[in-house]
Amino acid sequence: MKAIVQDGYGPPEVLRVDEVDRPVPGRGEVLVRVHAAAVDQGVWHLMAGLPYALRPVFGLRAPRVRIPGMDLAGRVEAVGPDVTRVRPGDEVYGSCKGSFAEYACAKEDSLAPKPARLGFEEAATVPVSAVTALKALRESGRVQAGQSVLVLGASGGVGTYAVQLAKAFGAHVTGVCSTAKTDLVRSIGADEVVDYTREDPVDGSRRYDLILDIAGNRPLSRLRRALTARGTLVIVGGEGGGRWIGGNERQLGALLLSPFTGQRLLPLAVMEQHHGDLEALTELIETGAVTPVVDRTYPLAEVPDAIRHLRGGQVRGKIAIRL
Repeated sequence: MKAIVQDGYGPPEVLRVDEVDRPVPGRGEVLVRVHAAAVDQGVWHLMAGLPYALRPVFGLRAPRVRIPGMDLAGRVEAVGPDVTRVRPGDEVYGSCKGSFAEYACAKEDSLAPKPARLGFEEAATVPVSAVTALKALRESGRVQAGQSVLVLGASGGVGTYAVQLAKAFGAHVTGVCSTAKTDLVRSIGADEVVDYTREDPVDGSRRYDLILDIAGNRPLSRLRRALTARGTLVIVGGEGGGRWIGGNERQLGALLLSPFTGQRLLPLAVMEQHHGDLEALTELIETGAVTPVVDRTYPLAEVPDAIRHLRGGQVRGKIAIRL
């Protein structure tokens, strides 16, 4: 089968299309014929091997999993022992290791029936980013109807889902983005939109019950002044910083500081998606409360170009990969 592979860490040029053996599902696993995948910042970090702190987990000199990609949508080709929820022919979406390939094996628990309302390419952009947004709001943020929520990075993959989910949960949502993307953030339901090139969204002039800082780099001290006295800050990823820990020093700082303040300061790390989260998202998608925002779609062979486009900072929503 055709797949994108990498033998070492580096820029997008380390990726190439190659012929590899089709995987065989093990116990509790499902073999999926991949119709679409998606690109996000996590794919780039694992491709580049940055920050270095990731390498003891994912491979010191080269990635342990040669095929990148995490999101997928497709049809079940075969199932391994002890699989009970899906069967060959089912249309599914979810996450796994190595989705940039014609076939991929996923844990049964990380898959759910594909929303009927979505095509494969739209569905593939949901799992990693939408589950991240869901966990940030519902589990870490404990969002409640009537609360004020500030989404920093509202036009990106996680951000576009966070805005829609917060609205679905009954919050008053303010989205932060650049000038060129204000129309997008407004169109997906934000009550207010702040253009960060023209005003500082965390200058303390307004305070929020919950702030989601998505792939940001603002210091904790500045973020805290935009929180209510009992407000919650959830840090979802981070950019910048050194090559060793990247932008993750803020997460460490939040963990250390939170016990000593009335505000809740939390990092978020989502390593796996569960079918229960996907099923909750499916309900919202089928009612129209949540709709994927797909910037553009690339064929499998152009995954390096897709990653370059992502890192250029102009993406509106998500990038899909068509197989």
